[in-house]
Amino acid sequence: MSASIIAAQPGGHAEQLMLLFHGVGSDAQDLAPLGQQLAAAFPRAWIVSVQAPERSDFGHGYQWFSVNGVTEANRAERVAQALPAFLEVVRHWQGLAHVGVGQTALIGFSQGAIMALESTRDRTPIAGRVVSIAGRFAQLPREPASATTLHFLHGKSDPVMPYGLTVAAAEHLVALGGDVTADVLPFLGHGINAELVALLIERLKGYVPRSLWRAALAADPGRKNSQDRTVLQGPDDSGP
Repeated sequence: MSASIIAAQPGGHAEQLMLLFHGVGSDAQDLAPLGQQLAAAFPRAWIVSVQAPERSDFGHGYQWFSVNGVTEANRAERVAQALPAFLEVVRHWQGLAHVGVGQTALIGFSQGAIMALESTRDRTPIAGRVVSIAGRFAQLPREPASATTLHFLHGKSDPVMPYGLTVAAAEHLVALGGDVTADVLPFLGHGINAELVALLIERLKGYVPRSLWRAALAADPGRKNSQDRTVLQGPDDSGP
């Protein structure tokens, strides 16, 4: 884990841990700038850009699992095989930062998002928030992730990972009763831009997880506006 980059390490007690997971063929440096932007918005957060453990099939960069010959039929198995090492990394940084599941956010891009989402699928989650940027589930879950909020961010013009995968996953999770936001950015391809970063920070700062919302309502029975906290943002019709 020495190749991972600590983008921010506040003095004293950290209030949050944010782990960033890059895409296949990249490395920890790729998401370090995002880490710096998050550090400015969350000064009490420990933020780490994590490097995947395997050399990429592309001949440069790293990967969590091989994409050589990957298909819809074998992707889920490859992700499942890579998951134990992924979970070990998350627990390692939770231990160093002295934070628990509820204070942990996993933010993945592309293959990193696949791994982050897999950590929530039909098992006890390891983070309070999971952010999928240009990502997908390798296999849709059978039940919602308890006590975990999932944020999907995806470019409508993504030629690598179609945004429809995000829409389908979000609709599936909403039907299961999951706590989900999904935003499709109309002019973005397979990448991260300033608009996405601003929206990511807005979601992490402003969205109240459903579990906290319901707890607040339970503590105040007189409060009547128990609105559904799920947010689904479709693509702008003016987009390409």
